[in-house]
Amino acid sequence: MNTDPIADYLTRVRNAIKANHRVVEIPASNLKKEITKVLFDKGYIANYKFEENGPQGTIKVALKYHPITKISAIRSIDRVSRPGYRRYAGTANMPRVLNGLGIAILSTSHGVMTDKEARQQNVGGEVLCYVY
Repeated sequence: MNTDPIADYLTRVRNAIKANHRVVEIPASNLKKEITKVLFDKGYIANYKFEENGPQGTIKVALKYHPITKISAIRSIDRVSRPGYRRYAGTANMPRVLNGLGIAILSTSHGVMTDKEARQQNVGGEVLCYVY
């Protein structure tokens, strides 16, 4: 049993990047699927595929690397809100990652979105992770 599935997701991606893997396979959940969609929309991953095998299913994430230097598009991916210490942000104190160059992924009442989208829609929520 895994106590923090989001941290497991981020760790699998981080380890795959450090090992220069092209594809990483992750057990699926609805929240993980939404985080994957946000990462794809913002250009941090090359592609993804949801496979419905077994009761849970899996997510196959194709990581994105620079064609010449082989440096990953994701430089850092850090968990912010943990099960022991939940971190919430309102519209007034929304985090800025790397002064706007990175993204913070938030779980709001309007779904999973980035910090910029949450500011535009004037909603707050739980800060899941920072990506840059």
